[in-house]
Amino acid sequence: MSFSLQSKKMFPANHKTVFVLDHTPYFGISCENPIEFEFLKGRSPSFIPMTPISKTLWTSSVESAIEYCRIVWDLFPTGKLVRFFASDTVAHILNSWTPTQQSISHIMNGYALIGVPPAPPSLRSTPPPDYTVLHGLRAAVEGLCEPTEYQLDKFKSDGGQIINRCRVICITSARDNESMNRLEEIFLTVLNQQNKVVAGNENLLPIHHCHLVIINTFPVNMESSVNNHPPKNLSPILTTEVHSIKAPLIPNKLSTLILDHYDLASTTVTGIPMKEEQNASSSANYDVEIFHASTAHTAIFKSNASDSAAIRTIKEGLEYETVTLKWCTPRGMTGNELQNCTSVHRITPVDVNSRPSLCLINFLLGGRSVMLEMPRKAGGKITSHLLVAHGGEIFIHTLCTARSVLEDPPSVSEGCGGRVTDYRIPDFGMLIKQNTLLPIKIKTPGDGLKPLDKVRERLNRHTKYWPLTISSTLIFNLKQYIDPLPALIVKEKLTDDEVFVCNKVIYNLIALESKMEPLHPQNIGQRVKGQKREEQYKAMWNELENFLKNNLHSDNHKLVYQCLLDCHKFNFDDDKGSEKVDLDEALNQLDNIGPSKDENAQRASVIRATTDSPMSPPPLANITPAFSRQGSTKGSIYNSQRTLYEIFRHMQEKGQNNRPEFAGRQGGSLIAKLYPNLKTDDRDNRGENAMVVE
Repeated sequence: MSFSLQSKKMFPANHKTVFVLDHTPYFGISCENPIEFEFLKGRSPSFIPMTPISKTLWTSSVESAIEYCRIVWDLFPTGKLVRFFASDTVAHILNSWTPTQQSISHIMNGYALIGVPPAPPSLRSTPPPDYTVLHGLRAAVEGLCEPTEYQLDKFKSDGGQIINRCRVICITSARDNESMNRLEEIFLTVLNQQNKVVAGNENLLPIHHCHLVIINTFPVNMESSVNNHPPKNLSPILTTEVHSIKAPLIPNKLSTLILDHYDLASTTVTGIPMKEEQNASSSANYDVEIFHASTAHTAIFKSNASDSAAIRTIKEGLEYETVTLKWCTPRGMTGNELQNCTSVHRITPVDVNSRPSLCLINFLLGGRSVMLEMPRKAGGKITSHLLVAHGGEIFIHTLCTARSVLEDPPSVSEGCGGRVTDYRIPDFGMLIKQNTLLPIKIKTPGDGLKPLDKVRERLNRHTKYWPLTISSTLIFNLKQYIDPLPALIVKEKLTDDEVFVCNKVIYNLIALESKMEPLHPQNIGQRVKGQKREEQYKAMWNELENFLKNNLHSDNHKLVYQCLLDCHKFNFDDDKGSEKVDLDEALNQLDNIGPSKDENAQRASVIRATTDSPMSPPPLANITPAFSRQGSTKGSIYNSQRTLYEIFRHMQEKGQNNRPEFAGRQGGSLIAKLYPNLKTDDRDNRGENAMVVE
């Protein structure tokens, strides 16, 4: 049975957990893990050491299960319920779902009543007692069908179906894999039978899904034939997993499982200064591990990946990760020193009986607070968490490591981590102005693309190639050389005159390179600093080629790109002579694209371009008296030899290609209605209609 993420959060499997402990005679044997006791500081010659003792399998199972419950109830005072069953010849029920029986003292009293596992039966006893863990598993399934107070309240308030998801943790010992498989199949059979029994009972709930965790344990000096297997779906309502471990390692295994069962995380507070117990004048640094909700680490995991990876380590001897944070100088917590926090969660120490844990807990309960620091790989550190007690309970606060909303907003030139960057801020402001949107009304539904779609296409053209920083571009820093090519090439269509202007820019750059004149960027970035002229031109040509190649929107755009390819050979592995077109050819093309000149004027311009210095005065041929200019209607529209009427006619003919004629001027019988949409009802219904304000 598959459940949505929402249903898993509303009805989690950890709401109802059942421990089934094997109480058969086999669990009365020793773990074979001796514990030595020595209470005297010095040994006299007559000292007789105590005989080492060892826990039984039953003691290890009970202690591990109780520690599991302690962590759960410390972090979740309500809402997470745990029941205990012991199984030998019958099932022993130690508590119920009632909140008053959800305590360690109640569970320990129940274990004291049932006592240690019984002795092995004698061979003469007839019939032999039926010692098996199946009695406890059957009772556990019946207990899982009983509704809790939360489920009853949920049913009364919502009036809908309650999804009964639960978990069973069984600590037992099996002979081999076949016996373990048979145990899983029997549990599934019992589960299906119980769902059929409760189908017509309004006071019981069917089990929609059960997670069965079997821990197969055995003494240290033995080896088990049972293999581990990860969670697998035995049926739509049952998922099983098996862990085969030695008895002393049951606490470690349950510590790993509890993190996944309750979505917890581990934090190790390192560098805690404590005075030595034996020498009060000296101190040493200790570490304390705590458990808490995993969301307390979300902020630091979303930060720099290298920094978060440096503080995550596998716990020694265990299977889970822990985040190591450094102790910071503590201080009292008052109202004036409250920190900006993003989340807060309860904590509990992993080793509650160790001296460092007791010292840290008493220190916090005394009204002090502890700041936790996260070191950075690049150097420095940042305060990421705060440990403080509220009302006798200890919490971990996740501090806001980003900029606070109470601070001044960052500068536009400020990058990640507060570093100053060389963003193209003026160019970005111009890009915003060129793509400003205003709401308009669409004329008719069948006008082709919607205005919003047109705007998206326009913005896509403008940002096909748009470097963010000054140091990552060269051509946009050479505006005095390449303008207006960048503004024209991003248009949807280019006219013939605009193609002429773009080609002229390319020819001018060819002429500059031929004379080896240095390029002077307006904004000095890291990229062009200290570069030679050849390297500058090489970087400029490569970037210009990439810019034009990303803006091939029409045939005229392709003509500009082809002009660049024809004028400059993009092959820097050949000798220097094959990189550029012939000087005379480039200069002739540059002279010929303007108004027609006679042969002598062209030759003079070529000679002057190759001999004059940058400081040379303009040629006298260009300084022509106004009265000596005679009419020639060829060339640019800005040529002074053309009359005002000719210029007006040229602009009118040019505009007819791009602009539809007004309806009232197309013929004498046509009438254009002014404001046709003035009285429509959808004046405010603008929706996705927008236009760009040029």
